[in-house]
Amino acid sequence: MSTRDQLKKTFELIKLERQADLDYYRQKVLLRSLQQRTKEGTTWYPVRLKRDYIGTGERLIVEIERTSHLDQPHAFQSGKLVSMFSNAAGTPEKDHVNGVINYVRDNTMVITLNADELPEWIESTLLGVDVMFDEMSYREMEFALKEVMNAEDGRIAELREILLGNGKASYNSSEEMPQDSLLNESQRDALRKIISAQDVGFIHGPPGTGKTTTLVHAITHILKKEKQVLVCAPSNAAVDLLADKLSDEGHSVLRIGHPARVTEQSLSKTLDARIAEHESYRELRILRKKMEQVRSAALKYRRNFGYAERQQRKLLLQESRALKADADMLEFYIVNDLLQTMQVICSTLVGSSHPVLRGKKFLTAFIDEAAQALEPACWIPLLRTGRVIFAGDHHQLPPTIKSVEAARMGLAQTLFEKGVHRHPDMAAMLKLQYRMNQDIMRFSSRYFYNDELIADESVKSWLLNIHEPPIDFIDTAGCGYHEAQDPETLSRFNIDEARLLIAQVEALVERVGPELWLDQKISLGIITPYRAQVDSLNKLADSSGILDPLSHLITINTVDAFQGQERDVIAISFVRSNEKSEVGFLGDIRRTNVAMTRARKKLIMIGDSATLGSHPFYNELLDYVQNKGFYKSAFEINTL
Repeated sequence: MSTRDQLKKTFELIKLERQADLDYYRQKVLLRSLQQRTKEGTTWYPVRLKRDYIGTGERLIVEIERTSHLDQPHAFQSGKLVSMFSNAAGTPEKDHVNGVINYVRDNTMVITLNADELPEWIESTLLGVDVMFDEMSYREMEFALKEVMNAEDGRIAELREILLGNGKASYNSSEEMPQDSLLNESQRDALRKIISAQDVGFIHGPPGTGKTTTLVHAITHILKKEKQVLVCAPSNAAVDLLADKLSDEGHSVLRIGHPARVTEQSLSKTLDARIAEHESYRELRILRKKMEQVRSAALKYRRNFGYAERQQRKLLLQESRALKADADMLEFYIVNDLLQTMQVICSTLVGSSHPVLRGKKFLTAFIDEAAQALEPACWIPLLRTGRVIFAGDHHQLPPTIKSVEAARMGLAQTLFEKGVHRHPDMAAMLKLQYRMNQDIMRFSSRYFYNDELIADESVKSWLLNIHEPPIDFIDTAGCGYHEAQDPETLSRFNIDEARLLIAQVEALVERVGPELWLDQKISLGIITPYRAQVDSLNKLADSSGILDPLSHLITINTVDAFQGQERDVIAISFVRSNEKSEVGFLGDIRRTNVAMTRARKKLIMIGDSATLGSHPFYNELLDYVQNKGFYKSAFEINTL
């Protein structure tokens, strides 16, 4: 298949994904009644306005609070597009205002509105907020794919052939290699490959191996020769982490993106904040204020006025437009000054299409978490660069894809994965891990990483205490702990397994000692692949007298929410237990790899071997825990 044919196929697949996403949105939002949407968590209603204020970049921000359905799970999270509306009688249906969520905490949501002033209906007692469909991301991905497909020559055509075709990736062995004493040998090897790469390079970072650290060192070394680099990642959280780390290294960082999508620590690096710090900003504010005053004066004139008033209004509007043109020109100068002087430009993959970057080219672009990024999104920053360095791990979480068909037909395979297989000589795997006990690490190392991972001396023998083994696998086979399915969400849960897991965690806390647990701030993550099981575990944990005092140290969530995180103790509920031995969602073993490798000192796994053992991965896992003496039957525990 030619590179253009591959891209045409990807273009069709992203159209499938767009349609699946839109269908999901229609089913969950557009075609549902207000009552259904509220029940399903795609709408908050009713809400009340707590306060409004002007935030970064003089943007209008509202803080709202939901007043009912307080325990209802919902689809709202930071960065999501939303529409705020009033349901009061007499309010036109089209009266709504769009915005972006800054953050959601408990029953409070903070939204940056895309408006200059608050709508009159905002004081209504019948306010609501809907999740919106993100059309812009798909538009940018499709545009990038067309550009890459149609490129006849130039750098993007060369990169297309290197990444998807038979193009050779070159490197310059004469480049001066740094001797970075802060990095281990495999990290230095990765650094050497990145510095010598002329087209593409790949940092393969298994769990706990310091991928972000290596990436920051690589960017620092590149900046000694290049004035500026572009740094991207698929998620805002990953971009903000890099922006903060690079800023800590002393680099000047400009974070492109909506301030509502940026963490509090990174707000000072956003374009809006940098503009406000610029020496010419005071002049810009004066111009804008005068423009608003002149415009307001012009709009005070009503329809019924004479020739003189009409002329006066016309002159005032002309003056307002002239002042706006001056303000726009000054802002254009400030933005370009910032773009010229900042060393690191950070954005999400889609965010790299921001209008302020139009026409701008970079010698090098870095893409972190590239194994979680859709291929079409990666081509967006590639249109702006001469070479690209990818960092990620294709044995951890894949991209989130709603269309099962698109995923099956190839959309789940990332540009990172394709590149690593096509150019193994340009890829460097990090091998020394600093997170987990060697027994927790060893199974993943054997199954996914050619048994090449090594536990650093500082963590290899890490335990909660000398009496606690690093792993417990508790087998529920034959106990009658059957899974069930939520009829509304179709998510699966296993209440008996959830009870057993919470009981095991309580027993562990009692063995270690609750006071010691609190004193040492031992962190605990409870992970399960299914949202319905998360709800079951939360209810049980909330009603536990032993776990309640430790609630600030406990996180219960799905695998995806734990990507990039770690805890002292991880407990996993596999849920699946059925007569057909169907593992379903657990068949994506990369998710299980992520779940297991979050643990530092203790890993508890609970599952039904009769169901799990039908899959070769889980069969090997069962062999591993039995051979190491980490296996227990739930019967043993229940009879103790």
